[in-house]
Amino acid sequence: MAETELERAEKRYAQAKARLQALKNRESTRQRKLDTRRKVILGGALMDLAERDSGAAAMLDRLIRNLPREQDRKAFADWGTPSPASSGSDPETPS
Repeated sequence: MAETELERAEKRYAQAKARLQALKNRESTRQRKLDTRRKVILGGALMDLAERDSGAAAMLDRLIRNLPREQDRKAFADWGTPSPASSGSDPETPS
């Protein structure tokens, strides 16, 4: 039995719709990965800054204490907030 023009068009439409959804899914995945990468980079930068700057160390401590989810706070339970190295000078203050 031969396919009608309508059946062929419906098949092409379904295939195009599936391709579009696959593209949307890939873009969504790419955006989530980029968002995660940004968060990791910023978190690392904040932790590094907290080792040199007491204001950043205090802010990091506040952020951890105020995490809304208990499971997130537990991730930091045995982690010590970095404290500025006692080099005798604050990076914000000129030597």
